[in-house]
Amino acid sequence: MTDEKAPTITAGGALLARLKAVGVDYIFANSGTDFPPIIEGLAEASAKQIPLPKAIVIPHESAAMGMAHGYYLATGRAQAVMAHTNVGLANCVIGAINAATEHVPILVFSGRTPVVEKGRLGARTVPIGWGQEMRDQAAMIRESVKWDYELKFPEQAVDIVDRAFAIANSTPRGPVYLSLPREVLCEPCPRTSWRLRQRLRPPAQAAPRRYQGRRGFLSEAKNPLIIAQRGAGSAEGFEILSRLADDWGIAICQYWAIQLAAPTDHPMAVGGDPAEWLAEADLVLVVDSLAPWSPDIHALKPGCKVVHIGEDPLYARFPIRNFPCDLALVGNTAEVIVELADAASSFLPRAETVRNTRRAEVATAAAKRRSTILERAAAARGPVMSKAFVSTCLSKALEGRDAAVLSELGVPLEELTLQSPDTWYQEPHSGGLGWCFPAALGMKLARPDRLIVATMGDGSYMFSNPVACHQIAEAAGIPLLILVLNNSEWGAVRQSVLGVYPDGYAAKSNAMPLVSLAPSPDFTQVAAASRAWTAKVVEADDLLPTLQAAIEQVMVEKRQALIEIRIS
Repeated sequence: MTDEKAPTITAGGALLARLKAVGVDYIFANSGTDFPPIIEGLAEASAKQIPLPKAIVIPHESAAMGMAHGYYLATGRAQAVMAHTNVGLANCVIGAINAATEHVPILVFSGRTPVVEKGRLGARTVPIGWGQEMRDQAAMIRESVKWDYELKFPEQAVDIVDRAFAIANSTPRGPVYLSLPREVLCEPCPRTSWRLRQRLRPPAQAAPRRYQGRRGFLSEAKNPLIIAQRGAGSAEGFEILSRLADDWGIAICQYWAIQLAAPTDHPMAVGGDPAEWLAEADLVLVVDSLAPWSPDIHALKPGCKVVHIGEDPLYARFPIRNFPCDLALVGNTAEVIVELADAASSFLPRAETVRNTRRAEVATAAAKRRSTILERAAAARGPVMSKAFVSTCLSKALEGRDAAVLSELGVPLEELTLQSPDTWYQEPHSGGLGWCFPAALGMKLARPDRLIVATMGDGSYMFSNPVACHQIAEAAGIPLLILVLNNSEWGAVRQSVLGVYPDGYAAKSNAMPLVSLAPSPDFTQVAAASRAWTAKVVEADDLLPTLQAAIEQVMVEKRQALIEIRIS
């Protein structure tokens, strides 16, 4: 019971204040008729000089989820998204699927249409109060979140925020969901409750003695291979994994890489195709990889040992994932890599000859492959540019700059020259399109000093709700560089069809069904509607100077810029 004599604050205000207390910087919100107690709570807390996260109006929920995702990638801090009842939550679901796949913590809230029809503050007042009611609103997102709940009483607000935050940030991390009935948010709770010490925190992971009895497996391997998809966990993990590969002469394959685990020009970096290396490997170190290879086209050598590393190396939330696992090293990815390198270091002297020979062989093969890829990309300049050519030009434009590249069916990784762990982010393996543009907005919001480049195909750009995203960029003052690689089709769908039916009727047809996006809109006009700097590039010789001019607009003029690039 609330003490009637004690100073109070609405449950909505207490919830918002508690978010700030646990470390949330931003609330990415798209408001609706269920938001009066949230809006009143923001105004009340501000009037009473209670610290709050900064609330930003985001005119589409998919953009809100993408921004929270990108902000976390840049900072490692979970943020909050607030949506309008069931319809707004429906727009959050794709973002939740993406976040769950990539272990990104997000606190997702949505209103719940009022329960009562009259007689209580917050009761239904408009017809959608009836139209938006569901028997189980959380059901639509439940499979993609770690935890969900509906706030029942105002005095729960603080404790429930603490629980949501702790669960989202416990390993493996991921999104959580809380439903907020309007009547409950309107009720009072103790004003001091939001300031109480946080008693519920993500559990710390004890470092087990992972290598006892197994410390020599690296020294025993003749042809070890590292496959990494989600980076190396931290800057330290990146450095140590790069050194481990170099010390032991281990090829590093970054297959469908979501984040960078080693520099693209590292002497042991053999690109993104594991086929020839898997065929000979007798030990594979799988670093935080959902699908380290494709069993339908890649075969392991008989007797090959496979070691998986990561917070959830078996990816338990996915029903089917049957990659061999002889040893799972569970823990923070970077910490496991550091421990592994330390455990293996005592074996370095006795394996020196083998290591030196293998290092030279891998380095020769890696250098030859990279040279071939870059030469091929440079040659693919006309009459219509390739994505690979765009990557090489972007690398030149980014030389000497602190920059990050995001790609959603945009520029490929192999042709880029990137040497830091926080420089590459690819679309989640769940494939919820429309992620890149808003994720880049969130990343730039977190790191306004960096150059953030969002690259995407024309279909992905349309999926991102570009009108909303450009409006957000202008309203919030978030200058991005956006590259739209336009081939007027679903290129990924075409390649998938050709992979399954290489000699089929669709492959032989003049116009493959269900892949065309022609006629193509003028994407520069979409961006120009929000006063962005824009350009179109058709000729290869124009690309580099146009990129340089756009970067000037973004970093000096603090203006969003979009380049539409015609590709094959």
